[in-house]
Amino acid sequence: MLRAFDVLESAGRIEARPRSGYYVSAHWAQEPAEPRASRPPVSSTRLDVSELVFEVLEAVRDRQVIPLGSAFPDPTLFPLVRLARHLAASARRMSPWDTVQHLPPGSLELRRQISRRYLRHGARVSPEEIIITSGALEALNLSLQVLTRPGDVVVIESPAFYGCLQAIEVRGLRAVEVPTHPQDGVDLPALDRVLRKHPVRACWLMSSFQNPLGSCLSDVARRELVRLLAAHDVPLIDDDVYGDLYFGRKPPATSKSFDKKGLVLHCGSFSKSLAPGYRIGWVAAGRYAQALQRRKMLSTLATSIPVQGGLASYLDDGGYEKVLKGLRRELMARQTAALAALRRHLPAGYAVARPEGGYFLWVQLAGGVDAIELHWRALARGVSIAPGPIFSARRQFRDCVRLNYGHPSPADFNSGIAVLGDLARTLRQ
Repeated sequence: MLRAFDVLESAGRIEARPRSGYYVSAHWAQEPAEPRASRPPVSSTRLDVSELVFEVLEAVRDRQVIPLGSAFPDPTLFPLVRLARHLAASARRMSPWDTVQHLPPGSLELRRQISRRYLRHGARVSPEEIIITSGALEALNLSLQVLTRPGDVVVIESPAFYGCLQAIEVRGLRAVEVPTHPQDGVDLPALDRVLRKHPVRACWLMSSFQNPLGSCLSDVARRELVRLLAAHDVPLIDDDVYGDLYFGRKPPATSKSFDKKGLVLHCGSFSKSLAPGYRIGWVAAGRYAQALQRRKMLSTLATSIPVQGGLASYLDDGGYEKVLKGLRRELMARQTAALAALRRHLPAGYAVARPEGGYFLWVQLAGGVDAIELHWRALARGVSIAPGPIFSARRQFRDCVRLNYGHPSPADFNSGIAVLGDLARTLRQ
């Protein structure tokens, strides 16, 4: 019984009162609100966000800094030793002919393993339409290159993953931001209006546990999204690197489950769920598979052959699902501890989304706190954050921050939030 009280108190749900007992915490009784859905302008815009993004990312590399602004999970959560054994065995088995046979689209055995995993999400995806890439970001960039030319219009979420914003900026494209809800994801009626108004060439979304919001489209909404884009003959680049990190009983469906016209380019990676640093991603490219395969050959030619073989061997050996179950449990526990830390340390009035997967929290700060100023002051005290403007084509969300609860330990996360809470009180207008 005492152990239960300790757990509840550490989570911030109850508080001890001397000579009186335990009571429901006042902070817990008043749950923080959820951030409002975004309301971006409906016009297209050119982007200029890269410099700000690079400044923020550079700060995350310092190992002395508590990495609340990191985009990566804690590397100690993964079976790196066992993976290394498979990688070493793959390198020993490699023959000279593998350098030819593993050219794009990549290792057939790895593509077969990925194809089997699609079945778990209710989709039938042939190995022939899967192209192995050097991480998901290459898959996404290659998809964008195949679908667009400079000056074209691309639909994105608001807020959006900064890698998406940078890719659009570098390619000289124009972005139209669509309102996105912290729980439900992209606003489909708003998307329909954009598709009717603008000559959209592609739509880049994160349908599962979106970065930074953590939102996840329901299976019904996912089906409607694919139907809506197919009606306008607009391809979907679906950045789905967090789809395996769900906290519920069953995984969300994949957009490929509803793709009847080959318009979905579904991009995935093992970097967030199994092998950070191995840089293995893929794209199930539908009708664009051949064009994307050729584009891959023109860019980086091939992805590391021993790493492809090692991952294929690991997946065939079994045990990946067990790793995922343990990872989900750990991330869910860390989210609970993270939300308790926010209640414990942040000034009242903040809003936070509570995602059902992934490892990010999107926090809207109260009192007019400027996220960029908070970023620099926190960094000076050994804490990194990801300020809201790096997720916006127009540098909006100046009162928002994205926090990673999957990289720092719960104790470090709590220490970092204590610093942020202290600074937020100082910066309140």
